[in-house]
Amino acid sequence: MPIGSNVLQVENVVTRFNTQDGKVFAVNGISFDLKEGELLGVVGESGSGKSVTMMSLLKLLPMPPAEIVEGRALFENQDLIQMDLNQLRKIRGGKIGFIFQDPMTSLNPVLSIGYQLMEPMREHLRLSRVEARKKAVELMELVGIPMARSRLKDFPHQFSGGMRQRVMIAIALACDPKVLIADEPTTALDVTIQAQILDIVKRLRKELGMAIIWITHDLGVVAGMADRVAVMYGGFIVEEAPVEKIYSKPRHPYTQGLLKTLPKVEGERAERLESIKGQPPDLLRIPNTCPFAPRCDQVFEKCHEENPGLVMTDPGHQVACWWNPDPGVSSS
Repeated sequence: MPIGSNVLQVENVVTRFNTQDGKVFAVNGISFDLKEGELLGVVGESGSGKSVTMMSLLKLLPMPPAEIVEGRALFENQDLIQMDLNQLRKIRGGKIGFIFQDPMTSLNPVLSIGYQLMEPMREHLRLSRVEARKKAVELMELVGIPMARSRLKDFPHQFSGGMRQRVMIAIALACDPKVLIADEPTTALDVTIQAQILDIVKRLRKELGMAIIWITHDLGVVAGMADRVAVMYGGFIVEEAPVEKIYSKPRHPYTQGLLKTLPKVEGERAERLESIKGQPPDLLRIPNTCPFAPRCDQVFEKCHEENPGLVMTDPGHQVACWWNPDPGVSSS
């Protein structure tokens, strides 16, 4: 799919949470671009800041305790972070769609599926009830929900987990968004349904040409989907590269560790899976050293003294690591 100019430009987003235990340094200066028609995979373990980063862009976090300290998110020559909530409501669900991780808690249990599908179209596109109903049926059919017309009156509890997630995708697509943010939308589903959802997203991206940010903890999921991958750890992007380079020449020790946790079947027996030793970083500590240093097998003195910034090592390939391993090193 051809990839165009920037549709979203994020610069130095910093988000904190003020808690009884202290200040949580959740997102620590995240910057990235998203181009038209591109699928950006954002990968990292739980607590790495993936979801908080994307929810910060649309102010979907409870404030307080969350606080966006600084940063810009430029969309259509406007800064999303500087917008008030009334301005953002015109963007959310309209020009930027968001698929949440758990459809059961994201869908309103007391409103019909049809109402929840039609509401954003009537609000953002100013469609009549008849027009919105017609498009709602088309969207449900598009995401593979059988007997769509008769199911508009059903409620979320009458749908299976996989079907609820399809409904969430349909709602996110209702207003033909320029950008779709998918926050681990297949995590709670079994592998068969996961594969179906991934196929739907790939097909819709091809048909509609939207830009997509796909948040996941699983590098295997983005292998066949993403154009580019940003790997997050401890509230930082530690590596960003085209998807083929992430798999063939990972530069950051954390990315290398993630890839070693993926199962590979060679011959008759599978190799024993490796794990990343140690514990995730304490986000209550000021992040002024390399966040991965306590778990890194390539650590040396400077890693405990200063946090490395992202450095371009190859065209389109950035890594935040003092070690800066040889570009020829492969994970395979």
